[in-house]
Formats: sequence, C-alpha cells, structure tokens
Amino acid sequence: MDLFTLIVLSLVQGITEFLPVSSSGHLILVSHVTGWEDQGLLIDIALHLGTLGAVMAYFRADCRSLIGAGRAMVTGSRSPDTRLLRLLTVATLPIVLAGFMAKGLLETSARQEHVVAVSTIVFALVLYAADRRHSCRGFDEIGYRDAMVIGAAQVLALIPGTSRSGVTMAAARFLGLSHEAAARFSMLLSIPTICAATLLALATLASAGSQITAPAFFTAALLAFAAGYISIGALMHWLRQADFTPFVIYRLIFGGAILLLA
Repeated sequence: MDLFTLIVLSLVQGITEFLPVSSSGHLILVSHVTGWEDQGLLIDIALHLGTLGAVMAYFRADCRSLIGAGRAMVTGSRSPDTRLLRLLTVATLPIVLAGFMAKGLLETSARQEHVVAVSTIVFALVLYAADRRHSCRGFDEIGYRDAMVIGAAQVLALIPGTSRSGVTMAAARFLGLSHEAAARFSMLLSIPTICAATLLALATLASAGSQITAPAFFTAALLAFAAGYISIGALMHWLRQADFTPFVIYRLIFGGAILLLA
C-alpha cells in the first residue's frame, strides 16, 4: 500500500468514525471509486486502534472514572461510576452477539454500493425525525431501559451506510436525551464496541498472513487518531449549540451520489 492510499483511508476513517455519516460507507465507496484493494486486517486494526485512542483521549475523565468503577466492581467496593459502566455493558452486548452471528453475511452481500446508498438515505431520514423530538433529559438521567434501546439500535450499524454514531444518537434523541447527552453516550459506547471489533479482527488475523509493515501500521493509527480527535471535538462543540441538520443534508446528498455512480 502506497503512502497516499494509506493517508486517504486513515483520514476518511478518523473523520467519519464519530460523525453520524457512516465510516464504513465512506471506506467502501472510496474503494469502489478508486479501485483500491481492501486495506487488509492489520490496517483495519491500526485504524480501529487510532480511533479508539482518540475517543479515550477526548473523554479521558470519563475513562478514568470507568477504570475506577471496574476496579470497584472487581474488589466489591462501591463507586458512583459503576452505574455508567453497567449501562455501557448492557448497551454493548447486542452488537457483540449480532456481529458474531452475522459476520459472514455482512462481509459479502451487505458490502454493496446500493446497500450503502439506501441505508445512508433511510437513516438520514431517521436522524432527521429523531432530531425533531423535544429533548430535556441530561446524561445523568440515562437509565437501563435507555441503554438497552440504544444498544439494540446499534446493531443496525452493522449494515454499511447506517453509521454507528448516527443510529445510537438517533435512538437517544427518540428517548428524549439532549444532543450533547446523546453524543456523549454514543462516544463512550464506541469504546467497548471498537474494542470488540479489534479483538475480532485480531482473532481473524491469527489464522491469516499479512504483508503490512510497522511504519504503515503506526502511520495509519496516528492519522486516524488525530483526525478522530479533531472530529469528536468539532462534533461536541457543534451539538452544544445546534442540531444534526447539516449531517442529514450531507447524508442525502452522499446517498444520492452513490446511487448515481453505482
């Protein structure tokens, strides 16, 4: 893989991973338009690790609290943050189970341009409808029912073009959470989800060879980290004062463009 290809893929992954526009859809489209071969498992892992580092760095205070909560649960002591850890655990289980069971199907028939286009457009309308809901609930008001609903919605992100962040934020908005609360929970939920995806890729890699070099691996991870961190910061700043309308418009244009090009 040449340096230009590596840079493009890393930046696309980093920028779109946390925005409600679908990183998988963008990567599939880039591959189809350019004719580039699949980047391979090691680059996938590097990109996942880069975006994982970005979200953990941005929400480092929350991550410290969650680590403390994990220790408290192991030792049997009390911690006010154990509730958040349990909420994230409940919300993560559905996609882990669904991803394991549907892995083969999603790697073949679901990775088609028309699937990406239709899901991009459909879930743009879902995001628009969710954004019209009145919201008055904050992050601390998220309950176990909310976590289960958001976790179930996250399963739909296995369809390329849906957007993991988009569908979880939409579900949170339908539940009455504010833009900022929806985005924050979605971002924190990405941590165990990305970890699970990385572990799955590592398990697959154990039985496959790879030609990628260490410099390419670290370049991809670093670029994805930088782009992801900036993307998260920009999104959180935007949602403190505005809504998802620009992303809805972008998704409609993006999905329409894919249909025209397909």
